[in-house]
Amino acid sequence: MNLQLYYIKNNFDVQKIRRFLKERRLPFAEVDLTRHKIGAREMDLFSRAAGGIRLLVDQSAKGERAEYVKQLSIDEYLKDELLEHPELIRLPILRNGSRILFGYDEKTLLGWLKE
Repeated sequence: MNLQLYYIKNNFDVQKIRRFLKERRLPFAEVDLTRHKIGAREMDLFSRAAGGIRLLVDQSAKGERAEYVKQLSIDEYLKDELLEHPELIRLPILRNGSRILFGYDEKTLLGWLKE
């Protein structure tokens, strides 16, 4: 398993994922998006896993920029905005190779362990 945890702030879902992985002694890399930018290829992988770039947008995000991004109708502009402002992406994201998990889902994590 090659696990990477993408996050911005240390919220409850991030803590649950960390606890799950540490209890099972699974090595994982943490990617703090306030310090490291997401690349275009990673964004494409995330958007495919989410079912489209629009489904990557965090609908609970607040502020002028968040409202602007929610209203964008051209996917390429939306991708550029999300690359520039990762705080507007649904987080945390756990990546296992080409498999992606948004938020915390214990059933999915246990399924990954069985494979």
